[in-house]
Amino acid sequence: MSANTVYIALFVYFILGSVIARQASRKLGGGVNEFFLAGRSLGGIVSALTYSATTYSAFMLVGLAGFTYIGGVGALGFELIYLSGLVLVAFFGPRFWLVGQRYNYLTPTEMLGDRYGSKAVAAVSAVAAVIFLIPYSAVQLIGIGALLEGISGGAIPYLAGVSIAAFIAVYWTWTGGLKAVAWTDSLQAAVMLVVAVLSVILIAYRGFGGFGGLFAGLEAEYPAWLTVPGPGFFNINTFVGLTLPWFFFSLSNPQVSQRLFVPRSLGQMRIMVMGFLVFGFIYTLVSILWGFSARLLIPELAVADNATPVLLGLNIVPAGVALLVMLGICAAAVSTVNSIILTLSSMICRDVFKSSRRPNDEKRELLVGKIFVPLFTVVIVAFATIRLDLIAALSVASSAGLLVMVPALIGAFFWKRGTAPAVLASVVVGGLAATFLQYSGLKPLGYWPGVWSGLIATVLFIGVSFFTRPPEKKAAEFIGYLHEELGRKKII
Repeated sequence: MSANTVYIALFVYFILGSVIARQASRKLGGGVNEFFLAGRSLGGIVSALTYSATTYSAFMLVGLAGFTYIGGVGALGFELIYLSGLVLVAFFGPRFWLVGQRYNYLTPTEMLGDRYGSKAVAAVSAVAAVIFLIPYSAVQLIGIGALLEGISGGAIPYLAGVSIAAFIAVYWTWTGGLKAVAWTDSLQAAVMLVVAVLSVILIAYRGFGGFGGLFAGLEAEYPAWLTVPGPGFFNINTFVGLTLPWFFFSLSNPQVSQRLFVPRSLGQMRIMVMGFLVFGFIYTLVSILWGFSARLLIPELAVADNATPVLLGLNIVPAGVALLVMLGICAAAVSTVNSIILTLSSMICRDVFKSSRRPNDEKRELLVGKIFVPLFTVVIVAFATIRLDLIAALSVASSAGLLVMVPALIGAFFWKRGTAPAVLASVVVGGLAATFLQYSGLKPLGYWPGVWSGLIATVLFIGVSFFTRPPEKKAAEFIGYLHEELGRKKII
């Protein structure tokens, strides 16, 4: 595909998204709640689409397809574990929403700081989120850069693709905050799903005569890809190491859990959860089938993450469809990047730089948050220039670090004995352990960093809590309020 065709398509995509972002910003208020949480007023359908677009990123049609290419059907089990983690949203979502309404929380880390009675908890948790989400954000730009480079036959330089995606993400975020992000996400989610389904149907029928032919080909040439544990990539240690952080993704990743504050009612949150479940199941199947198709059509790839770009370059995929798929993947990645940038900026302005002398100065707070939108983008682009391989593995590595937040989050809602020193110990030590294990390549007893970071954080949170003083008054008020409200609304 020619570079000019790709550039024109990206320009049209940018203009259309920018019009939507501008429309969204017209009635935007001037406070931090309006900019970072869309005034807590999103409907269920828009909430479902922005949640889906934020969650399903370049990881899916690039990373998950790559996992399927090298690991077979185990990749399906891996992703279904994540989807089953939606039970956490159904269970914790109403709790997040209720306390968000009651205490006007802007970020999940602010909630932790208030619940445990410590500004240090909020600040340290926010900094930890920044550290672990920067690589995950860079993964999205890496995916776009590799995709545009591959689909254009190298005519579009990798760095140009990264820069274009970063500019689009920061512009839409700056234009109208979460409302603009949510509205553009709705467009992007629709594009992602429609073109993904269309493309996999075309590939199956043009390449194999139908889905029956696709699986017949796999049975004949790659039978191990249809069995458990598969051709060798997945074993029990690898599978647990990858899926454990993924199962808790909806709690541990603040750009996702922050979305639990924004529906305008609990009824709209239910619509959000059901919409995401349908979207996620379809998109998962499409990504797996995409990886299987690449395995048969281009069997000698040196880098699994190149499966999608190379597949799009084959004559089997009509040029127009390939162009739409490219835009769908770009949309998925951009929606994740701008959501992360927005969340990180909100945590910095609220949990790190908020002035104790001027706690109600929203203009200053909002200014700080907006300044960090382009600053974070620059850092993410710099990280993306490293161009590390295996997008899916990098995504899970970031989730392994963020997993250290989960014990404190669960404790906030259910354990009055939890303490601020315990949260700090679990986040700091668990995060350092995750970082060391990830970048040293060590896997004690064969288990991946996510297993150990989660275990260390849990042990420290429970153990330190027994030797330190809990915030009894706040714990009783926080948990008591939830118990009363959930009982009144007849929610488990």
